[in-house]
Amino acid sequence: MKGRIAVVTGGSRGIGFAVAVRFLRDGMHVAVLDIRDEAVEHLTAVGHKTGVRVLHIPTDVSSYQQVREAGAKVREEFGRLDVWVNNAGWDRIIPFLSTAPSDWERVVGINLMGVVHGTRVALEGMLAGDAGGAIVNVASDAGRVGSSGEAVYSAAKGGVIAFTKAVAREVARHEIRVNCVCPGPTDTPLLAENFRGEEGAKIIGAMKRGIPFRRLGTPEEIASAVRFLASDEASYITGQVLSVNGGLNMVG
Repeated sequence: MKGRIAVVTGGSRGIGFAVAVRFLRDGMHVAVLDIRDEAVEHLTAVGHKTGVRVLHIPTDVSSYQQVREAGAKVREEFGRLDVWVNNAGWDRIIPFLSTAPSDWERVVGINLMGVVHGTRVALEGMLAGDAGGAIVNVASDAGRVGSSGEAVYSAAKGGVIAFTKAVAREVARHEIRVNCVCPGPTDTPLLAENFRGEEGAKIIGAMKRGIPFRRLGTPEEIASAVRFLASDEASYITGQVLSVNGGLNMVG
């Protein structure tokens, strides 16, 4: 992994931040595509310790133009592209009949189209380099089994899973691997934002009781799965979906 160039969307917090830190500690140069910049200083400090660079590019992944421009900047700065992690996501826990078209558009725009945009730009960069590469998409177990209060989110993440498999078939001949990680309930800022106060604490407590390990996952545990699929240790793995959920859903 050392010396490789990685892009992580949504890398300023939560799972994306953990992935970026893991890559930096592996000696990879990392470009973070995120509308936020709250963790850039921390990531830069981590990179400094391992002698690698961190590049932050403010990017709204729902905009194909912005993702294209970001991808071009990465290639301009680093000369090539080896790994792309489509992690950026957004969710709002609310019954489907209480949602509005603007909610659907935002959920699909970030969670599904953001992956489509990132994958297209990643593939163009990897094919130009003619050295293969790895794309890892972060979906959700909601996309495999459905989740109450997350109807459109579940649909978007299910789309990511199907998209991952289809693209993997198309580009395998170019030595580009495309895989997907599906987290279960994970202790992230997004989860905390969706489950606030006493009622939110009760719901999270119920989640934990439903997980065989009786706890939420950590961003670092999801990052370990992403790192594996991005590495040469997964050189013969493509088009696969890996759930990291503490056994909450055991999908065959």
